[in-house]
Parts: sequence; C-alpha cells; structure tokens
Amino acid sequence: MKYIFIINPIAGNDDKAKFLSRVKSAFRGKEDEMIIEETQASGDAKRIAAQYAKEYGKDCIVVACGGDGTVHEVAGGLAYTETPMLILPFGTGNDFAKKLYKTKKPELETIISRFGLFGGNPQYDIKEIDLIDYNGEICINVMSFGLDSLVAALGKRIAEKYIFLGHQAYNLAVMPILMKSLHYNIGFDVNCVDKNGNEYKMQEENKDYALFAICNASYYGGGFCPAPDSVLDDGKLDFALVDGISLFKALPMIPKYSAGTANEETCGEIFHTGYIKSGRVWSVDGSPLPGNCDGEMFDYSEVNFSVKEKALKICVLK
Repeated sequence: MKYIFIINPIAGNDDKAKFLSRVKSAFRGKEDEMIIEETQASGDAKRIAAQYAKEYGKDCIVVACGGDGTVHEVAGGLAYTETPMLILPFGTGNDFAKKLYKTKKPELETIISRFGLFGGNPQYDIKEIDLIDYNGEICINVMSFGLDSLVAALGKRIAEKYIFLGHQAYNLAVMPILMKSLHYNIGFDVNCVDKNGNEYKMQEENKDYALFAICNASYYGGGFCPAPDSVLDDGKLDFALVDGISLFKALPMIPKYSAGTANEETCGEIFHTGYIKSGRVWSVDGSPLPGNCDGEMFDYSEVNFSVKEKALKICVLK
C-alpha cells in the first residue's frame, strides 16, 4: 500500500516535523511505501490527490496533513474515487477532524498511533461518507452564508497577519462583525425532509436573515457547532437558519451556538433547524453572496447544491 502524505508546510501545528520524523522511521520497517508531497499554492492538494487516485486507485491512501483547507482540497480530489482519505489534523481549527474523531480537541499523537503510523497494529476502518456538491465543487464540512462567512473572512485575514493567534483569530473577528448590521437578504428554494422522512419545500424570495449554515458535519469557524447531531453518511444535510436580529439578541446566542445547544427551544422563534437534501440559494440584488465552504470564501451570486451520498471513502478509527 502506498501512503501519500500531502503536507501543508504552513499548517499550524508546531510539532509537525517531530511527528512526521517518527512516521518516517516507522515506515522504514514496513512493506508499505510513504510518499511525501508538499503543497506550494492553493489547489495543489486537490490536484495531487486526484493524480494519485487516478494512478493507484484503492492501492493507495491519501493522508491530508493540515487544517480544514487541506482537508477541503483533498476531499475534492478524491471524491467519487476508490482512494480513501486519512486525516492528520495539523491545522489550527481542525473543525472537520473534531467531528471525525468525536472530540473538540483531537489528540494528534493518539490519532497517528492508532492508525499504526508509528508502527504496531492499525485500528481503523474505511467507510463512505456524504459530501455537498455546490456549483460543481465539493464541500466536506459546512457551507454557510451571512455573518458567519464575514467572520470567517475577517478571521482568516487576522490569522494570516498574526499567525501566533491560531484559531483565536476567528474569535477576535466576531465582535467587529456583530457591531455591523445583522440583517442580510437572501433568496432560497430548498428541498427539505423532516424527522420522519417526509419531504417538503422551504422557499423565500427575499429573506431577512443573519446566518444560514448547511452542514454535512458539525463544527466550523474554529469550533462553532450549528449541527451537533449531524451524521456523515445519512444522505441529508443539517441546517441552521437565524432570522435577522439585533446585537442585543445575538450576544446571548453566541455561547449556545459555540456549545452546540442553539435551537428553537433555547433561542426562540428566530432560530430554525432541520434537514435539507438539495436546493438553490441566490443573492437578491445579484451581488456576490457573503458565503463560504469549509472556510474558503466564494463569490457566487447563486449556488445550486445537493448532498452526494457516500461520495468519499475515509479512514475512521475503530
């Protein structure tokens, strides 16, 4: 088996070199081959993953060594192929890894050890999970619109300028965005499903909203949790939609949104949750939507999306 380690050299974990050195030592005594590929620019991880998947198929495992940006790109390169992805959370936020490894603080050394990358017996399975297709692109974690996207954009700029802040940069970005208007306008026509599997439509031509998160997984923005009960292979997407609100109403909602306890019961009638299968979201005035996918901003004025069932093979710990 070939293990293709795609490494983001500027990902946040300071112990990355130490861990990878131990992995290299372990591979010297194995029949498996370790291949290291470092990314240099945006899009490299997706391109490299796709190349190896095309050449080796199920005879290789692509290891995403970085944060959510690297995971996003590798997932895009491996979608609909026979090649599994293994995630080593070397980033600062590691939001998708929080869901995958079922903890808000993934322990990198434990994860590497249990995958057998330090030697010993591996303790993992390969499962198929869903993805979100949006305008022909791939989302593995969360796609969102509104104030959370603006926070993500500002947080990313702060993190790039002050690297030592790590994911705290996103926390610092919250207040400047909240001090602006929390009323945005969006149109949507989405196909939903209730808890009993009954389908229904949710439509708005000009919705006054604060944020709209469409979730394959649970966490984003450095740890906010709009969909605590999301399931990666259930064929549906969880959503959280918040009406346009005042700062006074928004402030007490933030800790709940972070803890995963924000819902209709705890936040009142301005908070809406449910399940989506597909749909269309558009900008009312034709300008670019304030939106992002897996933390990466996009400038579409309209997004067509759908859940793609079991579209990615991924390594999960037993």
